[in-house]
Amino acid sequence: MNNSERDIKKDSIQRYNAKERINHWIVAITFVILALSGLALFHPAMFWLSFVLGGGPWTRILHPFIGLVMFLCFAILALGFWRHNLIEKNDIAWLKSIRDVVNNREENLPPVGRYNGGQKLLFWMMIACMIGLLLSGIVIWRAWFSWIFPIFVIRAAVVLHALCSFLLIVGIVVHIYAALWIKGTIGAMTRGTVSRAWARKHHPAWYRKMTGE
Repeated sequence: MNNSERDIKKDSIQRYNAKERINHWIVAITFVILALSGLALFHPAMFWLSFVLGGGPWTRILHPFIGLVMFLCFAILALGFWRHNLIEKNDIAWLKSIRDVVNNREENLPPVGRYNGGQKLLFWMMIACMIGLLLSGIVIWRAWFSWIFPIFVIRAAVVLHALCSFLLIVGIVVHIYAALWIKGTIGAMTRGTVSRAWARKHHPAWYRKMTGE
């Protein structure tokens, strides 16, 4: 290790370990596949997106199984991070100061821990949507479970599945935009580390906890 590498390592704080990053990317990849194949099944005008899974028949077969993989991996992720996403008083104050957030006036914001109020809301919204997708997906999973339920339950499940999918897609788009907007964030899920300057600026309470400063 040369001096430059030592300086970089010294200036870094670990945010995610290798297992957490691998799990995150499995969830991300399966989400993209499910979003595209789900849109193909949702409306005939978007059926061409079924090419992602090799056409219509394979899309209908594989979509629910991939959905189970995403749910299980997300469940592992949620179990590991739920304590860090409990809503606290500072998070409510952060959310009330959303204009300062949008305008990058971070000096006006309360100290942020490992995650800010927006990230925490997204986390709990994703949990609700994932549970909704799993339950509704089981109800409409033809030839396995749909024959068990009356038609009105299946119709309600289809609506719930579409609603949860829409909310999840919007939430993930916001998540990606925020990661690109705040320079240095992507590195947390590629290298697993962030710079001390990044942590001090965007998550000062977490920075103090990690460094003891």
